[in-house]
Amino acid sequence: MLSFENDIQAALKVLEAGGIILYPTDTVWGIGADATNPAAVEKIYQLKQRPGQKAMIVLLANEKDLLRHIAALDLQVFDYLQTTQKPTTVIYEGALGFADNLTAPDGSIAIRICKEEFCRHLLQRFKKPLVSTSANIAGEPTAKNFREIAQTIRQGVDYIVNYRQDDIREYAPSAIVKWKNGAIEVIRS
Repeated sequence: MLSFENDIQAALKVLEAGGIILYPTDTVWGIGADATNPAAVEKIYQLKQRPGQKAMIVLLANEKDLLRHIAALDLQVFDYLQTTQKPTTVIYEGALGFADNLTAPDGSIAIRICKEEFCRHLLQRFKKPLVSTSANIAGEPTAKNFREIAQTIRQGVDYIVNYRQDDIREYAPSAIVKWKNGAIEVIRS
């Protein structure tokens, strides 16, 4: 049995009910919800005190999932992602199947394929994309590990994953790039 199986089961129950979770990712701890459920996405905007027009990142388990969620996907993006050392979020045009309040007004969406073991297992078993936004109030510093997450955030979620809470390494947010017509624009390195 995986060391985080109980967390997976509890998180799945909350996500399937439209709740929000606090969970470790391949970068910083994230606030997560079903990226196809507008009410769950709205709960995150409220908790973070963040304007709805400021987009959030979505996590997918693998490259195959991108084919289901991006219209006319440029397959060259896979070659680019093979060259990146740091976890990299890509802004794609033509989002498909996400909550309307999650996609940008121009129809784009920011997606990262997550390689972290817990997250990947959760995504594979949930079978839907997850919102993944940093576990902080909008405008406040990003927590680098679980210990730095404010009580307001901890109290505002429906479930807190136990796995990796004692990990005191300092994590950083992902790089963000925009992919358009085979060209890359770096948003955050």
